Amino acid sequence: MSKTVSLCPECLSRIDAEVYEENGKVMMRKICPEHGEFEDVYWSDSKLLKRFMKYDHYIFPLKNPLTKTEEGCPYDCGICPEHKSSTILCNIDITNRCNQRCPICFANAAVQGYVFEPSKEQIKKMFEVLRNQKPVPCSVIQFSGGEPTVREDLPDLIRMAKEMGFSQIQVATNGVRIAEDIEYLKKLKDAGLNTIYLQFDGITEAPYIEARGYNALPKKLKVIENCRKIGFDSITLVPTLVRGVNDHQIGDMIRFVVENRDVVRSLNVQPVSFTGRISKRELKEKRITIPDFLQLVEEQTDGQIRKEDFYPVPCVGSIANFIEAWKNEPVGFPTCHPACGAATFVFVEDGKLIPITRFIDVEGLFELLDELTGEIKNKGKIGKITSLAKLSKEILKLVDLKQMPKSSNIPHLVTNLLKEGKREALAELFKNSIFIGCMHFMDPYNLDRERIQRCVIHYAVPDGRVIPFCTYNTIHRQSVERKFAKLLTKVPGDGIKNR
Repeated sequence: MSKTVSLCPECLSRIDAEVYEENGKVMMRKICPEHGEFEDVYWSDSKLLKRFMKYDHYIFPLKNPLTKTEEGCPYDCGICPEHKSSTILCNIDITNRCNQRCPICFANAAVQGYVFEPSKEQIKKMFEVLRNQKPVPCSVIQFSGGEPTVREDLPDLIRMAKEMGFSQIQVATNGVRIAEDIEYLKKLKDAGLNTIYLQFDGITEAPYIEARGYNALPKKLKVIENCRKIGFDSITLVPTLVRGVNDHQIGDMIRFVVENRDVVRSLNVQPVSFTGRISKRELKEKRITIPDFLQLVEEQTDGQIRKEDFYPVPCVGSIANFIEAWKNEPVGFPTCHPACGAATFVFVEDGKLIPITRFIDVEGLFELLDELTGEIKNKGKIGKITSLAKLSKEILKLVDLKQMPKSSNIPHLVTNLLKEGKREALAELFKNSIFIGCMHFMDPYNLDRERIQRCVIHYAVPDGRVIPFCTYNTIHRQSVERKFAKLLTKVPGDGIKNR
């Protein structure tokens, strides 16, 4: 199908790779002169990937990149001029300390032997770098780690992020402290926290024993209970999907979200990435890709949600491009590679799961918006559609009002989308539906330079760089952390002290 550049999983040197179709799958093959040949499943459904590639909106680069092109992608991350997308969500690791000792974790201070914990001043400088991005500054921050809630000043960091203009602030957490200390949760909410990104491996104890070393499920349930008590209504459940561990619980997790949708808004699944050495046999047995997840959703919801109900993340480019032309101002949107993620919105009515695709002609909507965008750019106006009311009417022709769930309120949503822009309208959509998504982050076995250059989920680091997610965790994490690390000693209490 195509040629690309990847990495040798053994030495992390840059090597050429081939992405090709075989037996209905998309495969990647590459050869390292020193360590031999590697082959991996890139996508397990070639037909689905071809459908996803139709929704590719891929150019929205930074106008002010932060590093130079010297060694070439993926070694110049920072963001360099070769990068083709802006930062849509930025992670900031505020510590590598943790209050768990998960067998699968790579960011544990007790394992690494050092503490990485940027100061408040360093974090402020990271914020400044992100808010100075052009043409559209980053507006979504996720505090991560380690376990970010072990920092006592996390509420202060959230408050500072709000003051500096970030509109969406998330905390990626295992939930232990939030489960045990509801007053701390109130402090996070009062500081301006928007979403809890909760590590969630399943609805029984077995996946937690395997992934976390103990039954963490009661802690997860307590987080949800505490959020309900204080009126915090935005939790995203984040399972790491591992074949043979929790892949049989996808349907149950979706139903769990439905049952708790007063506070749980979404399920965002992340297929496991292999950051260490793994045998060819294990790789073949354990690799799980986005199409595998979609098939599991279809099977475990008895077809109420189907593969065809999911679209690639950059499909929203049709909406963003139209709003940009309509409002005559730049709009940031996720221009990642179509293979990076898939998502859908699902409404619940009379106990049934109703994907948004069942009552909206999604492809027709994208085609209409693309056509109107072209007319605006060519003529400075939209043909015969000269008013907001007429435009709303034209879009609503693509909505089957008889099949539309009452809770969706699509006519009002369309009006808000045109008047206020993408973020406000999507916030309303989230409020009345559940979001089901899947993001597959790469590892050295399946890393594709084209996907790297299109990455929209980044890490800000203390030296002023902004690094794509997959290259940070594959190549750059240890060098960054060691550069700014403090030695670790053990002391009574939490067992960890900086020096």
